[in-house]
Amino acid sequence: MKTNSDTPQKLYIGLDVHKEETVIALLEADRNAEPRQYGSITTSQHALERAIRRIAKQQKRELSDLEVCYEASGCGFWIARRLLQMGVKCEVIAPSLIPTRSGDRVKTDKRDAAKLARMHRSNDLVAVNIPDSVDEAIRDLCRARTDAVDDLRRAKSRLLALLRRLG
Repeated sequence: MKTNSDTPQKLYIGLDVHKEETVIALLEADRNAEPRQYGSITTSQHALERAIRRIAKQQKRELSDLEVCYEASGCGFWIARRLLQMGVKCEVIAPSLIPTRSGDRVKTDKRDAAKLARMHRSNDLVAVNIPDSVDEAIRDLCRARTDAVDDLRRAKSRLLALLRRLG
C-alpha cells in the first residue's frame, strides 16, 4: 500500500534562458529546501530535452512530476511548447510581474534561475499565455511590418529634410 511519503513530490525547475546559454536551478517541494544549481546548457532543443530527461532520471521522478518556469524573452515560446509536448508542466513568466525587493540589484544568471524556482514553488509568479506556433508567426509578421512602415516613414522624413536644406 502506498502512503503519502511514497508518492514523489514535485521538483521545481527555474530556467534563466538566454540566446546562447540556459542556466538551470532545481528546488524540492519541501518547504525548507534551498535551490541548488544544476548547471548550464546551450539553448537548443536537443540540449534542453536531454537535460530535463537526465534531471528526471537522477531525481527518480516522472516527467509529469517536474514543474518548469522561465521568463518570457526574445527566445520565444518554443521551449514551453516542447516541454508541454514531453509531458512536463511549464509556465512562461512575465518579467515585469516578477516581485523584486528594493535594494536587490545584483543579478546573475544563477541567482535568477534560483529565484524563479523559489517563487514558482510559492506560487508568486504570473504566467503568460503560451501561443501556438501559428499565432507566434503572425505576431512576428505584424511586428516586422510595423517596423518596416516606421523605417519608411523615418527615411521619407530624412529625405525631405535633406531636400529642404539643399533648396
